[in-house]
Amino acid sequence: MNWQTDNRNPFRLYRDPQHGLLAGVCAGIAEFFGVERIVIRLATALALIFFFPPTVLAYVVLALVLPTKPPALYGSRDEEEFWRGVSMAPGDTLQSLQRKFRSLDERLGQMESQVTSGDFELHRKFRDLGR
Repeated sequence: MNWQTDNRNPFRLYRDPQHGLLAGVCAGIAEFFGVERIVIRLATALALIFFFPPTVLAYVVLALVLPTKPPALYGSRDEEEFWRGVSMAPGDTLQSLQRKFRSLDERLGQMESQVTSGDFELHRKFRDLGR
């Protein structure tokens, strides 16, 4: 099922076997949290040293439970960043969108006031005289 048809957030935790060494669990976790894969792999290696049984169990369970990341999940890097922001900080995303729309509304208002002013018509007539 395509995520675009059911309007769900595509940003979620996946296994990423394309970038993974074993099952792609560490690569998927790294992508989800936006950190380098090596950081998660080092943390997993340390966890294996100090907490071997729970770490192995957690890795196996995640390898079995997590879905594989679809190859074309996002249309662009900007889309991926947007969905990451929606998932991680929905309030910040809403405020960001409100700021963008407020800025666009102000720019549109400035353009409307310029086009509806008498000076616009005068400048247009002068410009047409020069042709």
